[in-house]
This record gives sequence, structure tokens and C-alpha cells, in this order.
Amino acid sequence: MNAPLHYEIRQPSSMDSSKTYPALFVLHGMGSNEHDLLPLVEKLADQFIIFNLRGPISQPPGYAFFTIEGFGKPHRTVFEDAMSKLTEFLDYAVANYPVDKDYVYFMGFSQGAISSMSLSTRIPARIRGVLALSGYVPDFIQKEDILPSANHVRYFISHGQQDPVLPYQWGEAARDFFTSRKADVTFQSYPDAHFVSMPVYEDFTAWLLKDVASKTN
Repeated sequence: MNAPLHYEIRQPSSMDSSKTYPALFVLHGMGSNEHDLLPLVEKLADQFIIFNLRGPISQPPGYAFFTIEGFGKPHRTVFEDAMSKLTEFLDYAVANYPVDKDYVYFMGFSQGAISSMSLSTRIPARIRGVLALSGYVPDFIQKEDILPSANHVRYFISHGQQDPVLPYQWGEAARDFFTSRKADVTFQSYPDAHFVSMPVYEDFTAWLLKDVASKTN
């Protein structure tokens, strides 16, 4: 089975062949690539198998997971194709690496955050947690209302109050969307623009490590 998306992988240096490991799937923003968020997650490679994914669409100077037809409006067909490719990549990862299927996390910045949150509404039973840094939930997903009310997915959602690219209110709307569906949501706001600051890094890392610690408790 060939990988449906190009990726870079990081994994524990000493792996026990009898064990499975939590997996973190990392999605970049528009115009970036699979190397962009590596500095944020490399220190987690002692505990996780980390898949840094490249979007399937050329978007100079890098790549994208989907295209947009207007402000905050992804092209629906292209967007759904991305959802399919991400699901197929999860299938690929589980088939080819010792992934603990109960501890699958998707993390993304900007377009990667949008994709990660949206994917969790498509396959909620297969995702334990989402780390969404500066993103939003597209209107068409909110209107479909397909997410189970007793959703077990955990969310860490962060947004900069001074974000000039994706309005801060969109981050609040994502929080409200998942909270209204009884999801476990941690929402953090920062006096930042459209980037991942050190406080964001520290907070999402602490959240992720606390959640995965339950694996051994």
C-alpha cells in the first residue's frame, strides 16, 4: 500500500516490537510543507510516532490541503478530497507502523487546524484528540451537524487575539461548536497574531502529554 500523502516521520529511537505507540499527525498551513512544524514536535518523538504530512496541492512556495473560493470558504469538492486522503493516510499509518489506534492525535496550524478539526467530524471514533492552532470550522460542516452529541474527541484550540489572517472570533466559534456537542474542549487565547508563540507551544505540549499519560495510568 503506497502512502496517499508525502510525509516525514519521527519515532522513538528505541522501539519495542511488542508495543504500539501514540501517533501524532501534523498538518501545515497554506503555502508551507511537511518540515514547517517539525521544530514544534520533534521533542515528542520519544513518546509518539509523528507523521508530518504534506498537503496534496501545489501552493507556491509550498503546498496546501485545499483551495478556497472566498474568505473562510474552502472549495467543497477539493476539501472533501483532502478529508478522504487524510483518512486514507491514517489507514496507511495503522497498517504500516505500530500505531496505538486508541491514541491518535491530529495537530495543525491555520489550514492544518481547519483540516484537523474537520476530519474529527468525519471519523470521530478514530481520533482521540485534536490540537488546532489558529483555525476555524467551515460553515458547511457546522450546518451539517453530523458530529455525535456524545463526542469523545478531546480538543485543544488556540487562537491569537490579534490574528489578521483568520479572525479571533472564528476560533471562539470553533470552541462553541464542539462544546455544544459535549466535546472536551480546552480553549486558549493569546495576545498574538497568526503564528505559534512560545506560550502556545508550551500549552499544547503540556495538554498533549497530560492526555497521553492516561495511556499508562
